[in-house]
Amino acid sequence: MMNIDEMAATETSKSSRYEVYKPLLGLLAVPVINLIYVLQNRPWGNVYSLVTEVDRNLPFLPEFAVPYMLWYPFLFLVFFLILRKDKREYYQTLIAMCCGILLSNLVYLVFQTMVPRPEVPSTGFFNGLVNYLYSHDEPYNCFPSVHVLTSTLMVLGSRSLGWKLRIPIVLFASSIIASTLFIKQHVIADLLAAMLLAKFVFWAADKLIAANDARLAGKAMEARYANHER
Repeated sequence: MMNIDEMAATETSKSSRYEVYKPLLGLLAVPVINLIYVLQNRPWGNVYSLVTEVDRNLPFLPEFAVPYMLWYPFLFLVFFLILRKDKREYYQTLIAMCCGILLSNLVYLVFQTMVPRPEVPSTGFFNGLVNYLYSHDEPYNCFPSVHVLTSTLMVLGSRSLGWKLRIPIVLFASSIIASTLFIKQHVIADLLAAMLLAKFVFWAADKLIAANDARLAGKAMEARYANHER
């Protein structure tokens, strides 16, 4: 049996681990914000198409439904790895993601697009996955792609990780981005817009955190000066 000191040390260790990984609770904001997407994922007013001839000529590859469906686990894993390495980078990536998804939903509100879907046979495992996706997600609100936005942010946010971790992250993020085209969930314009948006919100989040750090540093200096005057 453990003595009192050992029990106290164990409790302290558990508390310390909780504090380290507590910021992961911030990820709950992502599915909450995505509820806006769910509410808007239906046609109203003018619905536009950004499909090009290049998009039409891209092959339909149902196997890409696998990385597409692993999107949420991928996000959580990368956020977990970033938090272990660099807490500031974690918050920058999280803020960028939340802002990016909110801005995407604002675009959906004023500029709704749709992507026509092919008829998918009911036979085959991968075809079944695609049909499952189609049945749970309407073909609206495509520009920009949230899958591409968030996958790009995982690449940007993982810059503090070593290449042994970052290379697999880049490769899997690329497979998710490609999957949006090959299972006909998005078109090329959706991808380009999402990548540009990711770069912008990641930059903006960095500036926001830097401004907040400067404000807190200024308050700390004022407090030290006030204490010194006393």
